[in-house]
Formats: sequence, C-alpha cells, structure tokens
Amino acid sequence: MSVLDNKKISFIGGGNMAQALISGLVGCGIKPNLITVADPSSDAREQLTAKGLNTVDPMADPKSAVIDADIVVLAVKPQMMKVVVSAFADILDTQLVISVAAGLSTDLLSNMLGGYSNIVRAMPNTPSMIQMGATGLYGTANISAEQKELATAVMEASGLVMWVDDEAQMHAVTAVSGSAPAYMFYFLESMIDGAVALGLDKEQASALAMQTMIGAAKMAMESDDAPAELRRKVTSPNGTTQAAVESMQANEIGRQISEAMKACSDRSQALSEEMSK
Repeated sequence: MSVLDNKKISFIGGGNMAQALISGLVGCGIKPNLITVADPSSDAREQLTAKGLNTVDPMADPKSAVIDADIVVLAVKPQMMKVVVSAFADILDTQLVISVAAGLSTDLLSNMLGGYSNIVRAMPNTPSMIQMGATGLYGTANISAEQKELATAVMEASGLVMWVDDEAQMHAVTAVSGSAPAYMFYFLESMIDGAVALGLDKEQASALAMQTMIGAAKMAMESDDAPAELRRKVTSPNGTTQAAVESMQANEIGRQISEAMKACSDRSQALSEEMSK
C-alpha cells in the first residue's frame, strides 16, 4: 500500500517534466483517473485524456483542477507562475503544493499564493523522464510529516529523492544533479570524439563510452568503496589507466569540474534573486 493510494494529484502544466512525473506515478500503480492535468493546449489535453487522465482547460476553469486535489504540482515556467497561480490561490486550503519551477524560493511562491505555505520545492533533473531522476526537496516549516511522505512518494516515482534542511542548499542540488546531466553528456561527447580520433567509428565509440558510464555509475552505487578507492583499485602502477589519470590531474580536470559546479550554483542563486525582484 502506498501513501498515495486514493490521493488526488493535480498537475498545473502538462509539459515534459509533468509528463515524466505522471509516467512514473502511473508506473508505480497510481490510477490515471486520480490524476488531473490543467494545460491550455487542446492537443496536450487530448493526448493526456487518451491515457486515462483527467484534463482541465485552465483558461476556462482555473480552479477545478485544484479544489478537490490532495496534492498540487506546479509545473509551469517560473516566469508564468504568478499569473497562473493567482487564478486559484484563494481556494487553497490543506493541499500540499509541490513546485518544480527552478529559481522560485518557497517564500516567493508563498507570496504568489497569497501567503499559503504548505509548499515543497523540488529540483528534479531530466533523467526523471525515464524514471532515473535525482531530485532534491525542501519543505517549509508548515509541511507535516505526512505531507513530507507524500512529496517523497510523488518524486520517488521518477527516481532518487534527497531532502535538504536549508533552502540555500538547493543551489548545490542544482549543481550536482539538476544541471549535471549536461556535464555527463559533455563528458560522453568528449570520450566519443577522442575514441573516433583514435580510430574507432562513431557507433563503436558511442556504445563503449555509454556502457562504460552506466557500468561505472552502477558499480559505484553498489560498492562499499568510495569513488576514489574504486579509481585506485583499477589504476595499475605505470599502466594505461595511470597514464590517463595523470594526464587529467596535470590538466586539473578535478578543479575545472569544481569550478563549473560553482558557476552553476552561483547562477542558480542569481536567477533566484532576479525572480524575487
């Protein structure tokens, strides 16, 4: 039995992230008829209705998706949030509100919602689309233990969930998971290009690089050893791996990665401050 059993979940916005989360929820056994999606696109509503979901045109009836919901997931662009939520903020009562909008603090969201504060802020990443996501969560002081369980269950349907105690840590979450799939793709690009330069064709290089990344990540997750120890164990003295690692160290790849993550965190903080003005 899930804490989400018989809970009505409404998504405000039916874009890629909403559909990823919905796919995860349905895959975990949540009945599609308990999920409502408010989206202004008639084409999107038609596609979602075909999957057994309830749909609402928020332009015609902005409050119906929210009034009977137990959980409301805000999945619209940050720039549109204030206009969208103002249409139903006055009917919020005990609903748990989960926002997946980047850069919007819980204080800012609460102001947009007329002081309502049963809010959880989520930072998911794009692998949520294949139920392999990693999501950071932060909740206001108003969130009950039961609501925390509900928020965890909603986001866990699409992957790993980690809570942070300080909302400022959400910038670090953005740097290590929210934006990080792009780092992995960049690293893969470079590995594939390097392998092609060494004589493999692109298909061979892509298959080997991608499987190696998956295998290394899975090995790290299942091992009791830290990544540094796993690296040490595979690095034979004066061997091929040592030559590669020493080249990376000489080029300060580790420092460059840390600086890239700090740049990401700094930009996340700046965007949050811009949205607050």
